[in-house]
Amino acid sequence: MKRLFTLAALVAGLAIGGQSLAQTPTQAASAAAVQPASKGGAAVSRFTLPNGLTVIVKPDRRAPTAVHMLWLRVGAMDEVDGTSGVAHVLEHMMFKGTPDVKPGEFSRRVAAMGGRENAFTSRDYTGYFQQIPANRLEDVMKLEADRFARNQWADEEFVKELEVVKEERRLRTEDNPRALLYENLNASAFHASPYRRPVVGWMSDLDAMTPDDARAFWRRWYVPANAAVVVAGDVDPQEVLRLAEKYYGPIPARAVPARKPREEPQQQGLRRFEFKAPAEQAYVALAFKVPRLTSLETSPENDDALALTVLAAVLDGYSGARLDRALTQGADRLADSAGAGNGLMGRGPQLFTLDGVPAPGKTTEQVEAALRAQVQRIAREGVSEAELERVKTQWVASEVYKLDSVMNQARELGNLWAQGLPLDTGERLIQRLRQVSAAQVQAVAAKYFGDDQLTVAALRPQPLDPARKKRAPPAGSRH
Repeated sequence: MKRLFTLAALVAGLAIGGQSLAQTPTQAASAAAVQPASKGGAAVSRFTLPNGLTVIVKPDRRAPTAVHMLWLRVGAMDEVDGTSGVAHVLEHMMFKGTPDVKPGEFSRRVAAMGGRENAFTSRDYTGYFQQIPANRLEDVMKLEADRFARNQWADEEFVKELEVVKEERRLRTEDNPRALLYENLNASAFHASPYRRPVVGWMSDLDAMTPDDARAFWRRWYVPANAAVVVAGDVDPQEVLRLAEKYYGPIPARAVPARKPREEPQQQGLRRFEFKAPAEQAYVALAFKVPRLTSLETSPENDDALALTVLAAVLDGYSGARLDRALTQGADRLADSAGAGNGLMGRGPQLFTLDGVPAPGKTTEQVEAALRAQVQRIAREGVSEAELERVKTQWVASEVYKLDSVMNQARELGNLWAQGLPLDTGERLIQRLRQVSAAQVQAVAAKYFGDDQLTVAALRPQPLDPARKKRAPPAGSRH
């Protein structure tokens, strides 16, 4: 399965009483930190309000539209055992009202503006966005600041929405054998890291979740110093700052809770499991623990993380890449599909994955051996300059293509902020990747793909129930 490189894929969701947010004066924001302009784009401005909230602005005047996003540096990894899924449940509850906005009214108002909106939760962050005509930016900023600071809902609303989330879990995970396999793979690969828990939550935790669990998570983490407002489109940075000061500035400052280190212990041997589920085809996934990129500074770990990303692209970064040619083509092909990917960055530990679907008459063991053989071949023989040039050319093109989408520009900036990386990381990352040599790719192929840091999961298909009806997406599902 071809995985084309995009930066967005690499860098992959307080109580102040009845105070009117627009009426409390604020001090002046700190001076903007202005990032250099990207090729073909405007400079990025960054401000910090006195309450700690970050404001990031990227003008793009090609069309009279704007994207407004609120990012929280909190996600599933910040949950505690017994409350898995609460970050995602809270994301749903943020649409259920404030003292001045009734349940469902937020979405209706954005739609009436001619806009669209949604939200997302990951392991590392939570985000909310609206894409609207540029002249309605103030309206959505007022709405978003209101629910950020004064979110409230009745217990009955929570009970109803929790059932929506449970149905999402059934549809997207429990009815999807590969999703279930990866859920179990993460739980096996990670022991101490909170990455072991699914973002949607374990069903038993959802069953036991209370309205106060979500409210407590909101009060703890939804504080200005843990948030960033990102605006991209046909906007003026100083005007965006003025609006942010008007609507977000009055929210009282509070300290971000201290985060405890939850480092994953060193794995000391192969982990392997079989997963049985109703499915049409077998499947195998191999997950190797690898270093993550923590900055663009030169270091052994950062350099290896970049080289591993290049390795993944050589294996599976374009049509006709190595895995495609070696495993999925020819009369005696081993696999219907095969893929590779590297988790370059994140707040937690990362994995390099190889995966494949056996062709008819072939086994997961054969596909597993073939996947590992392709990495071993690179460790022995290296890669050609032509292969490197092909993937690097594609990456440069991706930097140009991303400028076509204001949403992509805003999402990249928010993602970089959430990861604690400089806002010009996009361009700089491409430059660093272009500097990766064939020798570095060969070296990481030889270094990280033994058994000691490996977890293997094999899906063993079970008979499908012909009477079982396919689930429909639940009413109220947001993403």
